[in-house]
Amino acid sequence: MGVLLPTLFALCAATANAVATVLQRRATLTVPQTQGFRPGMLIDLLRKPLWLAGILAVIVAGVGQAAALATGPLALVQPLFILELPLALLFGSLADRQRLPPRQWAAVAAVVTGLVVAMLAASPEGNRTHVPVDRWVITLAVCAAVVLLLTATALRRPPGMARAGCLGAATAVCYALTASLMKTSMHILDDEGVTAFFTTWHTYAFAVCGICALLLLEHALQGGPLVASQPALTLGDATVSLALGVLLYEEHLRGHWWLVPEVLGVGLVVVGVFALARAESARE
Repeated sequence: MGVLLPTLFALCAATANAVATVLQRRATLTVPQTQGFRPGMLIDLLRKPLWLAGILAVIVAGVGQAAALATGPLALVQPLFILELPLALLFGSLADRQRLPPRQWAAVAAVVTGLVVAMLAASPEGNRTHVPVDRWVITLAVCAAVVLLLTATALRRPPGMARAGCLGAATAVCYALTASLMKTSMHILDDEGVTAFFTTWHTYAFAVCGICALLLLEHALQGGPLVASQPALTLGDATVSLALGVLLYEEHLRGHWWLVPEVLGVGLVVVGVFALARAESARE
C-alpha cells in the first residue's frame, strides 16, 4: 500500500476542500461585514444554502483527511492540501465561466511541480500510533498561545493585509493541530474500536480545534484580501503540520543533499501560492 492510498485520500480531501473554499468565500461576502470577532457570523451563514453546501464539502473533505491520516504520515498528508489553492482557483473560474490567463496557469504549474519535487525529495516516513501525554500538553499549550497571540494581533488591526494574514496564520495552526489530534483518534478507532474512539479526549479535542479553525477561517476570509490570508493559511498549515509530524509522531524527512531539491520545490510552491492568491484577489 505504501504512500499511494494516503496520497489518494489526501488528494480527494483537498479537492473537496477547494469546493468548500469557493462556496464559503462567496457566502461570507453576503453576510454583514464585521470589524471585530463575531461568533454570530455563523448564525448568519447557517441561513445561506451556499454556505451549507460548503459545509457538506468540508465534511466530505474531513472523511478523506481522516482516512489519509489513518494510513499515512502527517508530514505527507497535510502538505498535499496546498493543492487546495490552485484547485479552488480553477473551480472558481469554472463557476464564473472565465478562462485562466497564462500567468495563472504558470502559477498552478509552479505549485504542483514544486510540491511533487519537495515531497519526493523529503519522502516522509513513519506512522507512529501513540504520542505521550506530556508531548500533547506542551503542543496544545504552545499552539493555543500562538493562536491567541495571532488573533489578538489581528483584532487590533483594521480590515486589510495584516488582519487577514494574522487570522489566516491562526487558522493554519488550528488546522494543523486538528489534523494531529485526528490522526491519533483514527489510530485509536482502528486499534481499539468505536467505544474507545468516542471516549478518548483526542476526539473531542480535534472537534473543538476544528470548530475554532472554522470560525477563524470565516473571519480571515472577511478580514482582508486573499493575497494575505490564503498564503498564510496554505503555507502555514503545511509548515506547522510538518513540524508536528516530526516532533509528535517522530516522522522522518530525508536530509543531506536531498535538502537541495526540497528547498527548490518549496521555493516554487511559495512563488506559485502568492501568485495564485494575488490572482484570486484580483478577481473579486
